[in-house]
Amino acid sequence: MKHALQATPTRLISLLALALAATAAQAADSVPPLVQVPAGNYVTWRAPAEGVITYQCQNRLDGAEAPAWTIVAGKARLGDAAQNGSYTSPPDTWRAADGSSLTGLQSIRASSGANQLQDQLVIANPAPTAGLLSGVTYIQRLVRSGGGAPQESCDASQVGKRVDSPFQADYVFWSPN
Repeated sequence: MKHALQATPTRLISLLALALAATAAQAADSVPPLVQVPAGNYVTWRAPAEGVITYQCQNRLDGAEAPAWTIVAGKARLGDAAQNGSYTSPPDTWRAADGSSLTGLQSIRASSGANQLQDQLVIANPAPTAGLLSGVTYIQRLVRSGGGAPQESCDASQVGKRVDSPFQADYVFWSPN
């Protein structure tokens, strides 16, 4: 007769499932509520990223007198040796090494820290090709460091000046269950 606490394949699978669920819940807890993905989705790909955000000192469109640093472009290398891809903007476009790609429509941004690029939740447009990014409905950008607007002044004498701001983040691609 088996002991009640003996590890059987079924028990091991159940314990593994509980551990994975706990890990996912902990990961979701560290994401600002504004950029959390709605229930009913699962992670398709979590890609570490290193890139740069290009800012330009520009006159403001809202009529304010003082110019401001504005994001004009971004690019990043996604993934690792096993799975990789790229991000470019504008327009926001993600590409996987398998040839699949998608664009997105920004929905929400949340502060990720002082002098950092903001965390972001993007609604994905359907991928036009089959592959890793097919079926993705949401993309999160979770910033680890950098990417914030330049700390130097942006005044009338600086209009037109561009500055690259390096960043590190995780791009998390979600698909519906």
